[in-house]
Amino acid sequence: MKQRVAIICGGRSSEHEISCISAGGVLKSIDRSKYEPILIGITKSGSWYLLDESYVLSINGDVLPEIKPTESKVILAADGFVVDGKNLEIDIAFPLLHGPYGEDGTIQGALEIADIAYVGSGVLACAVAMDKSFAKPIFQSSGLKVAAGFVVRATNWSANGSQIQKQADQLGYPIFVKPARGGSSRGTTKVNSATEFCAALEDAYNFDSKAIVEQEIKGHEVECAVLEINGVAKASVVGKIKIDPKYDFYNFQAKYLDGATTIELPAPIAEKLSDEIRAKAITAFKALGCSGLARVDFFLTENNEIIINELNTMPGFTATSVFPKMWEATGIKYVELITNLLEAALSRNNGVLGN
Repeated sequence: MKQRVAIICGGRSSEHEISCISAGGVLKSIDRSKYEPILIGITKSGSWYLLDESYVLSINGDVLPEIKPTESKVILAADGFVVDGKNLEIDIAFPLLHGPYGEDGTIQGALEIADIAYVGSGVLACAVAMDKSFAKPIFQSSGLKVAAGFVVRATNWSANGSQIQKQADQLGYPIFVKPARGGSSRGTTKVNSATEFCAALEDAYNFDSKAIVEQEIKGHEVECAVLEINGVAKASVVGKIKIDPKYDFYNFQAKYLDGATTIELPAPIAEKLSDEIRAKAITAFKALGCSGLARVDFFLTENNEIIINELNTMPGFTATSVFPKMWEATGIKYVELITNLLEAALSRNNGVLGN
């Protein structure tokens, strides 16, 4: 009998559209000899709906997909997913949700209460990875280097603006300002002078009431994918991000809309450096207590210093996304990758009582 897989997408975060694209990739490539996909969409207002498989989940020109209400509303109850009083009998959930209300431990907690197996990390690992202000000190305590910086809450900025401005000045420009709990570079600004700092903070606060201010790290952006195989965390080959020079940094437009970004696989760096990055990716994965999968992003400086930027517990997941590309270059194709994650979801319990 095929296992029923709830592919969940959309959500209330600013990464709603990217989540839809990821779900479209999985829906298209899931092994239907083993699994029966059930597509569930969450609107930007937070309502859940059962969707037909024909629902558009891809970019059309420059129009991004979005979840709209349908006639079949879904309720996640204590005994599972319910539509019109009927339980959908879901075996595994694949929450392809990025950002708050999905990648931050919230849906993971709901799924644990409903006793539904799910792909990816548990509540705590998701919550900590989502909030960079908490992840950074954990990375540091595990021997990983991070960029110098500080946290600014919106209330602190209103009360102590001049003092915070001095802190930013002391870091030295350029600096980066970004939401502490954001993703896909939305709300992230490269600040080249003190006069730009206020506007950058205000932009970040459109996405999160807590912002991170960080010193610019000069060097290459490199990434490594981590996958649990038979319960053991394995690292992919390392990839190097290449961005069209017209972009000042790896922002949302460059990532998703312009075709301006490519990844070199494997990264054209020394094997020793590549091995070190792969080891550090696994260190970061274990430090946060992750499960299933993660994409770990680093900076590689001109002096070959490796500095961790962030860890994503549910990275972009289309066939052409960086995470699947890195695993394909390592020897695991997209369909096999999806199957591996679904099988792993059934072999563990992320909850406290299950470990």
